[in-house]
Amino acid sequence: MPAMAQPSPSVFVFGSVNIDLVCRVAAIARPGETVLSPRYEQYFGGKGANQAVAAARASTVPVAFAGAVGDDDLGRSARDQLSNEAIDTGNLRTAAERTGCAFITIDRNGENAITVASGANLEAMAGAIEPACFAAGCVLVLQMEIPFEQSLLAAQRMKTAGGRVIVNLAPVPDDLRQDDLARLLAASDVLVVNESELAAAGRLSQLAESEPDAMAEALAAKFSVAIIATLGADGVLVADGETASQRLPALPVEVVDTTGAGDTFVGVFAGALAGGALTADAARRAAVAASLACRTLGAQSAMPRAEEIDAALSGR
Repeated sequence: MPAMAQPSPSVFVFGSVNIDLVCRVAAIARPGETVLSPRYEQYFGGKGANQAVAAARASTVPVAFAGAVGDDDLGRSARDQLSNEAIDTGNLRTAAERTGCAFITIDRNGENAITVASGANLEAMAGAIEPACFAAGCVLVLQMEIPFEQSLLAAQRMKTAGGRVIVNLAPVPDDLRQDDLARLLAASDVLVVNESELAAAGRLSQLAESEPDAMAEALAAKFSVAIIATLGADGVLVADGETASQRLPALPVEVVDTTGAGDTFVGVFAGALAGGALTADAARRAAVAASLACRTLGAQSAMPRAEEIDAALSGR
């Protein structure tokens, strides 16, 4: 009897894996300045891995991950971490380069400055991903910490297969061109951005609007995608290109560290969307989760689980 085909994942994240080295300081160093921190902490990170962990913790849908790590202790520990979160790592390849690292400085107000050494992330290959990962009913999640052309190929493969594509335009590539963005959004269903990324997408698309609501509505209409803009303490902006944009509130919390809050939002949003939630409802759940993630130091270490999000949504 032939082997039964494995079901496709409901959330499939293609992106970066990093190890984060984190220092706390009174103020982030200016150019030419040295600041001292009493110690550093090591955490699992990378926008792709972060978003996969957030999706796995906050939903019951299966989550799979594709990307690349080095043949080193950091890569092996990152792979194990994803597996321990019940994430399928069958498409996480081992590359010749060392595992990526992020160097993060956090000031007394919880704001951060981040430098990323990409390493093995530059060897993430969309063409090496198993075809079963691209299927109708699957939600693909992409970010900008791996080569753009690989993300574009993955989006096109998922679109052809009938699945949905979420693009997190973070960080905005320095060399991103107008036609690059247009090609990517043509193969996408949802664009998730923060306020500065929203403005960058508008400039690249030659839109004249300056206010976030008008910009989101214009982008949604131009590219026929839903625009989700995270605005920090001001909540979340949702524009679908058909009706007026709406604002969803953030959950007030005492901010300790904003690292990973945006990734928490994207992962929780993807998990909710894959689970059948409407776009606005998925964004509302994700906004609460992102707020909860700001209460603790670190990215993955701070990400809430489903029961915490449910309790916050219900006011318990």
